[in-house]
Amino acid sequence: MDFTIRHAKKEDMPQVLELIKALAKFEKEEDAVEVTVTDLQTDGFGKQPAFLCFVAEVNNKVEGAAIVFHRFSTWKGKIIHLEDLIVNETMRGLGIGTALLDEVIRYGYSLGVKRISWEVLDWNAPAIALYEKKGARVLRDWDTVHLDEQGIKAYISNL
Repeated sequence: MDFTIRHAKKEDMPQVLELIKALAKFEKEEDAVEVTVTDLQTDGFGKQPAFLCFVAEVNNKVEGAAIVFHRFSTWKGKIIHLEDLIVNETMRGLGIGTALLDEVIRYGYSLGVKRISWEVLDWNAPAIALYEKKGARVLRDWDTVHLDEQGIKAYISNL
C-alpha cells in the first residue's frame, strides 16, 4: 500500500479530529474529546502554533496522524512530546504507524532535542511492543498527573 507522510495543513483538521475521536473510542474515553476543528485550526496554525501535526495520507484521505509539541526538561533541556499517534483501525498493520513514528523521531533529531516522550496505556500491548522494538523505554514506575479544567477552577477558588 502506498501512503505519504507529510506536515498537516489547516484543511486536514476535520479528518484529524475524526482520528482523535476514533482514538478516544479505542481508549474507552469517547466522551472525553472537547477539542473542535476550530480549536485545532487556531491552535495549530496561528502565529504561535501549540502543536505540529504529521499526517499519513492514503488515496487523498488522512488515515493517520502524529501530534507533537515542544517541552523543556530541567534535567535534559529541549524535548518534544508526542501527544498522539493515531492510525485508522482499518489501516493498522500496514506500516503507517511506524512511518509516522519515524517522522516524529526524524523531526526531534533535526531539532537536536534530548528526549522524545509520550504515554501509552498499559493494556495497549501492540503499541508497547512496537515502541520497545524501536528502542524506547516504557517507564513503569512513573504515574501521570492531570489537573483537568474543573480541577484547575477548584484549585484557583481555594487560593
